[in-house]
Amino acid sequence: MAKWRKETKDATYEVEEIEQRLQDELPDWYYEGGWIRRRYKTSGWKGTLMVINTVGHLAEAAWHHPDLTASYAFVIVKLMNHAAKGVTDKDFELAKKIEDVVMWQPGVEEDSALDGTPDDQRFKYIKYS
Repeated sequence: MAKWRKETKDATYEVEEIEQRLQDELPDWYYEGGWIRRRYKTSGWKGTLMVINTVGHLAEAAWHHPDLTASYAFVIVKLMNHAAKGVTDKDFELAKKIEDVVMWQPGVEEDSALDGTPDDQRFKYIKYS
């Protein structure tokens, strides 16, 4: 069960709880150094920028901002509630939304009218796990 921090009213989770929730809810995410993290592999700079912009939009809409590390072919998203000084439900909820949007594959979904990105390296921008 989450531990309440009196100074912020945001519940923070213990390491074991964080790792269990990640395993159950966000298996491609991991806990390290006080943050929950996810590395998204892209097909190059265009894909990296698309991931950054997507995460930026979701974070701004949620008013909960991750730290990002970017390189030519990857983006690392790090979430931790700075005010609470730990991982809270806000982090898990935003991580789930980021995961759902970034990893969305319309061409794979059943009964979708959308085709998804063509199976051609010129158009692929994210490497799906």
